[in-house]
Amino acid sequence: MNIRPIRDGDEAPLADLWTRCGLVRPWNDPFSDIAFARATAQTEIFVGERDSAIIASVMCGHDGHRGWVYYLAVSPDCQGRDLGRAMMTQAEDHLRALDVPKLELMIRETNAKVVQFYEALDYKTEPVIVMSRWLKEPPVAQDD
Repeated sequence: MNIRPIRDGDEAPLADLWTRCGLVRPWNDPFSDIAFARATAQTEIFVGERDSAIIASVMCGHDGHRGWVYYLAVSPDCQGRDLGRAMMTQAEDHLRALDVPKLELMIRETNAKVVQFYEALDYKTEPVIVMSRWLKEPPVAQDD
């Protein structure tokens, strides 16, 4: 797998990957998320490709205090081959090069499989509560 930054023309296959991996929610339009990330200097989207097809991704950035990871995805037919680990290494190396001291991420509490994946990468559950407030009205009602 070759890992590189996103480029023009990757939007549709990337949105398709995120959809196939179950990462898309009605209130998180993937095309809007991609455009917003690309317009933000502190954010980078990396894609993993094989035979010119996007098979993996990770979005990472920082808020000036901590690094964050979103949209880690590996095509369902390519999972179990350490590609997710490779994408996380890319994100960690990118943030480390920016001198970001700590990386954080959020996982839906019902997603035990993903929790196990990150635990295998030595991530720890932190004693924090995540709170949120919509600043713009979401397009549909949601639970998370």
